[in-house]
Amino acid sequence: MRKVVFVLFIVLFFSCDDATIVSEKVRIDFNQEEQKIIKTSKTIIKETYFATVITVDKTGQPRARVMEPFEPTDNFIIWLATNPKSRKVSQIKQNDAMTLHYFDKANLGYVSLMGTAFLVDDETIKASKFKDGWDKFYKNQKEDYLLIKFIPKTLELISIPNNFTGDEVTWKPHQVELRER
Repeated sequence: MRKVVFVLFIVLFFSCDDATIVSEKVRIDFNQEEQKIIKTSKTIIKETYFATVITVDKTGQPRARVMEPFEPTDNFIIWLATNPKSRKVSQIKQNDAMTLHYFDKANLGYVSLMGTAFLVDDETIKASKFKDGWDKFYKNQKEDYLLIKFIPKTLELISIPNNFTGDEVTWKPHQVELRER
């Protein structure tokens, strides 16, 4: 009986993709200040549209590129599309830590989200996210198109017009933990 249970555990463990293994427990107990930070962050994200995506290569060097993420879900999950042969995909396979950085030049502010990236190759999910006009980038949706599911754990904000100016001495931005640890 022990062998059967052990074998079932091994089969289940290796059949799960990373997204099902990692906990996505979203915090719901945000205080009033954190709620304002989140609301301001969502506004900046919506207005800036593009984000810098930062991954880490095999030598430990951070690599940045500008991308067009989807708007965050209510649980602050952010989807991105990419070419499965891109450097970022191999970097995520080696190190799933990722940062999304939205810079609001007009209002002297930014939002940085630090978390975990998951590669998603599910045809149904991919079809639901595919945008008009992407055909020229992804000629073969099945082979040339891959999704990244980004689950941020930490949010950082600077927004001068909203009086989120960070620490006066250290310049540390305002920070909110989005997920339970």
